[in-house]
Amino acid sequence: MGIYSIENIQLMKKFPELAPELYQSYIAFSKAVLNEGHLSRKEKEIIAVAVSHVTECPYCIDFHTKKAKKAGASLEELFEAVMAAAAIEAGGAYAHRTQMHRAYDGKLAESFYSRDDLANINTLTDLSPEIQQTAMAFFSKASKEGKLTAKLKQLISVAVAHTSECPYCIASHTAEAKKEGCSKEELAEAVMTAALLRSGGAVTHAVNMLQSYEQGSEE
Repeated sequence: MGIYSIENIQLMKKFPELAPELYQSYIAFSKAVLNEGHLSRKEKEIIAVAVSHVTECPYCIDFHTKKAKKAGASLEELFEAVMAAAAIEAGGAYAHRTQMHRAYDGKLAESFYSRDDLANINTLTDLSPEIQQTAMAFFSKASKEGKLTAKLKQLISVAVAHTSECPYCIASHTAEAKKEGCSKEELAEAVMTAALLRSGGAVTHAVNMLQSYEQGSEE
């Protein structure tokens, strides 16, 4: 059986036996998050697919892609969601250059994260004009309306920003989401979808732990 064999999923049947109450509590959490609410199931599953590409969990990608398709999402919509997630991942690294510059220059600050950083990010001169231009074009295009609305893309961005734990991205995309008409309730459900995917990736990967445990007992 391979490390990421499809057969691994069958090992999840053992989870309820290992910690019955705890596992059922997780299942209840999962259902509550993905139920129709301020966001539709389709929207939540699209967000889940985007976040699962950030957590890089193949089990989650497979499961939520199928759930999103069942909820009516097209492949084009899902790919746009993944590209929006990719832009936030790139943007987080891009934004954190402020930390690198400060450390390199030996400058002290009261806080690692300053709101002034957001205003100064694009004035840093470590990138060539061509790289700077293409990076900004990618970030802009990823947030524009396409198969997905600009509003949903900002919800994806906020969810991914919480997944990657980038305070710059959280601040800037929450502001953009508000401009697109997102409510606090919608944002909260997007963030809880991200929280579920982070925990879900850990829970699902327990099949690999079980596989390793069983192989170890055979040695």
